[in-house]
Amino acid sequence: MADTTRPLGVQISHMLKDRGVDVIFGIPGVHNQELYRGIEEAGIRHILARHEQGAGFMADGYARATGKPGVAYVITGPGLTNIMTPMGQAYSDSVPMLVFSSCLDETAARRGQLHQMKDQRAAAETVCDWSEEAQTPEAAYALIDRALAEFKMNRPRPKHIQVPISVLEADAPSPPPRVAVWQDQAFRVPPGVIEQIAQAKRPLFVLGGGAVGCGYQVRDVLKLLGAASFETYAGRGVAGPGALNFGSYLARPGSAEVIGAADCIVLIGTEVAETDIWRNRLGVSGYCVQVDLDPASRSAEADVHLICRAEVFLDALSEALEGHRSDSVWDPAEVRATRKRWRTEVDADYPGVLRVVDALRKCVPNGTTVYSDMTQFAYAAKEVWPMTHSGSWHHPYGFGTLGYALPAAIGGTVAVPRKFSFPTMAIIGDYGFHYTMAELGVAVELKLPIPIILWDNGKLGAIEASMVGAQIAPNAVVARNPDFVKLAEAFGAASVKPGTLEEMQAAVQQAFSAFGPTLVHVTPDVLG
Repeated sequence: MADTTRPLGVQISHMLKDRGVDVIFGIPGVHNQELYRGIEEAGIRHILARHEQGAGFMADGYARATGKPGVAYVITGPGLTNIMTPMGQAYSDSVPMLVFSSCLDETAARRGQLHQMKDQRAAAETVCDWSEEAQTPEAAYALIDRALAEFKMNRPRPKHIQVPISVLEADAPSPPPRVAVWQDQAFRVPPGVIEQIAQAKRPLFVLGGGAVGCGYQVRDVLKLLGAASFETYAGRGVAGPGALNFGSYLARPGSAEVIGAADCIVLIGTEVAETDIWRNRLGVSGYCVQVDLDPASRSAEADVHLICRAEVFLDALSEALEGHRSDSVWDPAEVRATRKRWRTEVDADYPGVLRVVDALRKCVPNGTTVYSDMTQFAYAAKEVWPMTHSGSWHHPYGFGTLGYALPAAIGGTVAVPRKFSFPTMAIIGDYGFHYTMAELGVAVELKLPIPIILWDNGKLGAIEASMVGAQIAPNAVVARNPDFVKLAEAFGAASVKPGTLEEMQAAVQQAFSAFGPTLVHVTPDVLG
């Protein structure tokens, strides 16, 4: 970049473009307008959200689809607090997100300013990896490069950079040139660990979100060892449709018995959180190896915690096991029978839903990326819908916020446009749709061919079931819904309310080739 003095907002846009940022999600306001001064000149595309929460989820969806950081611009005060929910979601799910906000120049001696907060930086820090204020251009440049480097080298989690309004407006020198970030990938599996894994008769791998993208390496190692596998919800598809893959049924109580029968358990890219297993312990009784990037995520059941990337560990393990002959005693028939039993349990938990899930799965093109929301339909689908490759189903796993699916699907579609033939679909419940339904306007504006499967059971079904199970009268679980079909049409979207499963399938297939989003309003009535 030429050594030119220009307003800092302009310099930041050019610096981001130079570092590989090509899309920014956000909403301009009087306090952050200086960030927008250089966007078009730098050649960055801006997606105008209808709410900062939507902008944050779009950045999240973009990041999950590309592996690149999702970048968002918001204003001081309410703009930041509105995006804090997506930041919390990105933190819990290890999503690289970089949020820029303006901030007031002085708050200690002045009160009553527009968008004033007591401590904006500290508020943001509660839901992200770090939140820092850049009081000089040099500090802003250093924080940007620090964030981008950490996304590559550490566990990816959101960062927040705030810049005082007067600093954004003032002239600043050009950013420094880009410096290559390199991390030594040299790693050897400790000999004792190799011996334990190699000697196991019932080796079992648990594959999490940190193993996404390592499918070929994982499958080679599983075959070499004759190992069985489980996938967390975030790791679905990593192991593929192997005969010894128990799938994403970790939350089934019976999985503890299977895990307890394994003599060696290898956890890759997962901290085995509560939202993975829905119980206090995984159930390990054998030797347990945990592999991930975060020293703070060690499982209490692990005997060894190896701090490294999944692909590095898998390469090293494969090399160390070269020529190994498996003595595994896992029985494929046992695995099939167990999966069948667990599917029956899911069917009992969500009566009728699996018929709709199966019908939807049959009509969705191969390679479709799904963004789902907190709804019973998605809860059931995450367990029974087999994935052939990883990184193609995204859900608000840890933080568990409502309203995620639609804006995240918009971000994912912007990241991977239709010309590359990678379709995207959203699955959301009737109540969750209320949270971010305004972002339907963005999908219409951008002509994004997203089928939006709106599962409408007319209530907060999961909460009702939980209340009944706790012997609480299920009050406050029913809200008056609008006419969703007319609502979608008011936005300019296509819409349909199928009466049968066959009509639903036809509507979904047509939606993938439409010139804009299609709301497919599905109710239990499709079951007949």
